Parts: sequence; structure tokens; C-alpha cells
Amino acid sequence: MTLLEEDVFMSKQINSPSGRPRSAHADQAILQATLDLLAEVGYQSMSIEAIASRAGVGKTTIYRRYTSKEELVADAIESLREVFPIADTGSFWGDIDILINNAAKKILSPLGRQTLALIISTASSNPQFAQVYWTKYTMPRREVFAKVLERAKSRSEIQKDADIDLIIDLVSGSLYYALIFKPTPEPVEAYMRRTINLLLKGIGTESGC
Repeated sequence: MTLLEEDVFMSKQINSPSGRPRSAHADQAILQATLDLLAEVGYQSMSIEAIASRAGVGKTTIYRRYTSKEELVADAIESLREVFPIADTGSFWGDIDILINNAAKKILSPLGRQTLALIISTASSNPQFAQVYWTKYTMPRREVFAKVLERAKSRSEIQKDADIDLIIDLVSGSLYYALIFKPTPEPVEAYMRRTINLLLKGIGTESGC
């Protein structure tokens, strides 16, 4: 059996459970090995074989849990997400500062930088990964930001008809730009605060569409 045939065979085993319960220890070992290799060598260079070896499990153990490397990596990254109450300081900028600081802390770490490189290099050319990453990683974070903006609307801190999805898109794009090109020597947090402030103030008269 060739390596390709072996991978196809093992992938088919996902829906054919052996009857034994999944090992929580193996689950954690697989996710941690994936995160370690992602930070060390990046997405393109990591393989299921290397992940299995690092985790101390067989390839079949991984293929019973995940249909692809994209799904495994997305799940591993999602496992890092801290579950905490959405900031509610009573003011828009109080909430935003907390979101910005948390985002910067995560994304400026070695793993965070690898994650950013992963998004740029893989999501644009791999629709499957892009969809998995969007669902498991991006959407939960957008929902948190959206709730902060909705509260700001209710407090009349931003316009009632503000386009929340577009605001999130613009802020996210600015964050990626700042991290990749480092347009100013100031900290990312300060750059993002200036960006959001300018966005909410507007830059001129409305032109209409």
C-alpha cells in the first residue's frame, strides 16, 4: 500500500469507530503537538506523521478524529481560545481597550505570528481551510466584537445605523496590516486605537452611494 493509499484508507476509518472511547490524554497530546509544530516549523512544513510522532500516537488515532490537516490545525488553534465574559466596562473605549490588549497579547506571541502567516499563506489558496478557520476561529471573535459594538449603539456612543460587519472587517484588516508591515514604530495597541478612533469619527462629509 502506498503512502497515499494509506492516508485514504485511514481517512475512511473516521466514520468506522472501533467501539473504544476516545482518550482525552491523546486528544490533548495531539492538539499540543500540533501547536508546537505550528510555532516551530509553520503550517506548510508540518505533517500528520510529525504530529503523530510528537504526540506519541499513531496516524490512525489522528485520522479517527480529523478529516484533514486543515481541520486539525484549526481545532488546535481554537483550543487556545480563553473563555471569559465579554468586557463590559460601561464605555465603548473601555471595552475596546480590553479587546485590543487581549488580541495583541495573543497575536504577538511566536504562535500568534505563525498563525497569521498560516492565514495569509493558506486560506487564500485553500478554500477548505479558509472555511474551517472562519467557522472555528474567526466567527467567535467577530461575535465578541459585534456585541461590544451593539452595546455602544445602545449607549449612543456610535451611530445607530453603524455597519457593524464592515467596522469589524476594517479593523481586522488594519490589524493584519499593522502586524505584517509595521507602518509605525508605535505599539500595535496604540496603532489600532488610532485606527478605530479615525474610523468612528469619519474623514469627511458623506458622499452617498
